[in-house]
Amino acid sequence: NGTIGNIYSMGLALQALEATRKFYAPRQWDRAQAFSVVYAHDYQQPMAIAQVLPALVGRSYLDAAGLDCNATKDVSPSRRLPLFPVPWRCARTHVRYTITNTLQGQHFNCSTLVKAPRGSTLLKVMQMAAEENAEIFSFTTEETSWGPYVTSIHGLAGSTEDRTYWQFLSGGKPIDKGVGTYVPHNGEHIQAVFSTY
Repeated sequence: NGTIGNIYSMGLALQALEATRKFYAPRQWDRAQAFSVVYAHDYQQPMAIAQVLPALVGRSYLDAAGLDCNATKDVSPSRRLPLFPVPWRCARTHVRYTITNTLQGQHFNCSTLVKAPRGSTLLKVMQMAAEENAEIFSFTTEETSWGPYVTSIHGLAGSTEDRTYWQFLSGGKPIDKGVGTYVPHNGEHIQAVFSTY
């Protein structure tokens, strides 16, 4: 369907294809498929944007050394953010949030219904679940250049030695965004499953 790896690896993959395109013979697969995937995604993390942007303008990081920055110093952004924030709506999103561990130690499968303000991220939903019941839904994160990364839930931490991590699913399928940017829809069931890779 045009995806190379996952949505976050697309930027570097497209840059590589752009930089090496003269070495590849035409094939049934074309880069238009990959670009359509990128155009359809709403990138919000600065790192993801930084990696996909060069490909969108037909360049790669390899071109950076030859750019003339003085030529663009007076260019202003064409799109500006609104001066005042959009008023917050009081509507709620109901999200079923489940944490599951069947790999290590004492197994558990706990679920709760979170009523979060509309537009809340998955991270906010997790925080609200932890506020309601810290003994079960407490979690820790680590800040990365891609946003917050969930390191543990219910006291169970992922480990590179054990090749374990917390995977987030919706409808049984992996979520393609991080907890800091993914916005669950009303009635969605989010599962955090302790998994191996």
